[in-house]
Amino acid sequence: MKDNVVLDRSLDFAVRIVRLCHYLNESKREFVLSKELLISGTNIGKHVKAAVGAENRETFITEFGVARRRAYETEYWLLVLLHGGIVSEAEFASIAKDRLELVKIISSIVSSARNN
Repeated sequence: MKDNVVLDRSLDFAVRIVRLCHYLNESKREFVLSKELLISGTNIGKHVKAAVGAENRETFITEFGVARRRAYETEYWLLVLLHGGIVSEAEFASIAKDRLELVKIISSIVSSARNN
């Protein structure tokens, strides 16, 4: 892609989530929470892609709003994994930072779209 920052970032984040879930399945034998994390973490990019291809402004805003909600849901599952002792603080901090940056970008897009 390389011409759309939010698409690139959401794709990179989805790949990180997939790798983390694979690690959780293979190394930690954790399947239930990792499935929830996989769904929410990859759905961010799915909704960003849908927003970019939206046919109207309302759909654009709605899809980015859903992407932002999925990012917050992803944070929840990451926190459950952290507080449950399944991932370390270092593992959590790295991916949580990327998630927060993505939320900031998406929130800025939603705010700009609503104000225009």
